[in-house]
Amino acid sequence: MDNPMITIEGVTKRYGSLTAISNLTLQVGKGGIFGYLGPNGSGKTTTIKLIIGLVRSDEGRITVDGIDVANDPIAVRSIIGFVPDTPFIYNKLTGREFLRFVGGLYSMERKDMENRIEWLCDTFEMNGWIDRRTEEYSHGMKQKVVMAAAFLHRPKLLIVDEPMVGLDPQSARLVKDMLTLISEHGTTVFMSSHDLSVVQELCHRMAIIYKGSIVAEGTLDDLRKHAEMEGESLENLFLKLTGNTTKATFME
Repeated sequence: MDNPMITIEGVTKRYGSLTAISNLTLQVGKGGIFGYLGPNGSGKTTTIKLIIGLVRSDEGRITVDGIDVANDPIAVRSIIGFVPDTPFIYNKLTGREFLRFVGGLYSMERKDMENRIEWLCDTFEMNGWIDRRTEEYSHGMKQKVVMAAAFLHRPKLLIVDEPMVGLDPQSARLVKDMLTLISEHGTTVFMSSHDLSVVQELCHRMAIIYKGSIVAEGTLDDLRKHAEMEGESLENLFLKLTGNTTKATFME
């Protein structure tokens, strides 16, 4: 793959006697939405922390847009936007004040920041409430502000961890539309999610991690060929590739 956005080469991460990631190798190309799947405890969160430089690997190397994460984590963070699974906003700030705070952290020029905030408010339909304190916001409203904040500084890579957690169907539809829009504006989206239907709907390529290692990678058709399950849903592929084939039974 020429000039990938993310390159992970032989990465291992241990926490004491626990090996969270073992010899992980993965490439994510530029553009589109990439899905990252795995059961609880499989290493998804650790992978994200490694990519954004919150933890360091014990072995291996990670680059983002050609920048080594271990050698220059600040430069990497300057081109990444991150949306955690639980949106956090300072409750006494308005949404607009929070966006200005984030813009300041990225040293954005004032005029550019204000123009960008106005565009995001229009694009994400936040004008009706963006100047209210965020303590009054619903979970979906907070999610929109956090995603806007992550996209404010024009990141080359947006990392999204469980974007649909706690959202009602209307808000979930809006977040999916937002991710698609962000991708169409040229930002690579790396999405970790348990919601397999969302991944199947949105993601151009995907990888499944299990017990700290990649077990399958590619398009949905690539995964079907790997699992020898032509035409199957992503859910069935995921269950087979992660060794979970247990079926529910009913006791009369």
